[in-house]
Amino acid sequence: MRIAVPNKGRLHEPTLSLLERAGLHIEETADRQLYADTVDPDVTVLFARAADIPEYVRDGAADLGITGLDQAHESGRVAAEPEAAGADDLVDLLDLGYGSCRLVLAAPMDGPIEAVEDLDGGTIATEFPTVTEAYVTRTGIDAEVITVTGATELTPHVDMADAIVDITSTGTTLEVNRLAVIDDVLDSSVRLFARGDVQNEPKVQQVRTAFESVLAADGRRYLMMNAPKARLDEVKDVIPGLGGPTVMNVEADENGNGMVAVHAVVDERDVFEAIAELKGVGASGILVTEIERLVE
Repeated sequence: MRIAVPNKGRLHEPTLSLLERAGLHIEETADRQLYADTVDPDVTVLFARAADIPEYVRDGAADLGITGLDQAHESGRVAAEPEAAGADDLVDLLDLGYGSCRLVLAAPMDGPIEAVEDLDGGTIATEFPTVTEAYVTRTGIDAEVITVTGATELTPHVDMADAIVDITSTGTTLEVNRLAVIDDVLDSSVRLFARGDVQNEPKVQQVRTAFESVLAADGRRYLMMNAPKARLDEVKDVIPGLGGPTVMNVEADENGNGMVAVHAVVDERDVFEAIAELKGVGASGILVTEIERLVE
């Protein structure tokens, strides 16, 4: 099975980190720029431009792809529902939680375009013509879409277009170019995509589960401690854990009191207060560790 991943840019390093954390360590090859093997002999990684990854998956060059939702929608073949996906449609399997951005409609500040309706009879410049055409249809405005390949934010200032559809993360670039957001077109983040005809294959589901386990571990910590058996209910009130903590009997302490070992997964933001409360109910030997993966 082949997974297409971004070969450079802001998505490259986070994607490689995700693969490593999911247990798909990338083996060095003679031509790392094009492909790489992983520790799983059945999984190969292909390096491609983020914008090209949807086509790699649809054409069968890869079975899975990791790229932005904006790039997938620009390809024009994202299945609305997995069950209705065609053989070469893209199926959105999982939001990987990074690379968040927005595609927005923007126009010059203090200009005549203040609402979507103001673009009737106007022009919109964009590097995302498919997404923009769909937006024009959805909003019912009569606007011409002009495809550009760069410097989109300059087009309204040189009379090439009345407005633009472009990516923004913080809005700073738009402000610098004196453009104001008129409407949101698409919220995007990096996703795991599969081709429709392989979405239910065991290896595809195995990779999906591996990524889910990494995401589930984010923001969680594993707590281990000893506690008096008589105060176990108080300990459970502090750390309910996932479905309740794991409790194991241990030897009695020097005073002959029964003790238990308690293990639990808790949210990272709760750890600071939890430790103080646990000590207050007699817990000792409290150990906090990070979690690499968590299969729920």
